Amino acid sequence: QLHLVESGGGLVQPGGSLRLSCAASGFTLDSSHIGWFRQAPGKEREGVSCISRSGGSTDYSDSVKGRFTISRDNAKNTVYLQMNSLKPEDTAVYYCATSSSYYYCSKYHLPSFSSWGQGTQVTVSS
Repeated sequence: QLHLVESGGGLVQPGGSLRLSCAASGFTLDSSHIGWFRQAPGKEREGVSCISRSGGSTDYSDSVKGRFTISRDNAKNTVYLQMNSLKPEDTAVYYCATSSSYYYCSKYHLPSFSSWGQGTQVTVSS
């Protein structure tokens, strides 16, 4: 069965950092562009970041640009999201998903994504 598993979430104080991981099970990630999304209670799922298959191209939403960094280690079949200077408004469940198109990945076009993980909760609070 093909699926992604997110991990690394937790409770952190404002200004703190977390690193999320997105690991693949049953397939290799190097054939896919990967997007990170988040969804806060009562809000729509929001695109956060996207990385191309090779890792050579990345994109960030305006709300996280300069604070979050996406990277991938294809040898470990894992994509990471380093989150720094966290704010209370970053609180959400974070998901990763695969895309066959970097264009649509970078536009966070939801229908183009598949193989979603179950999500990991990030809570930023003092």
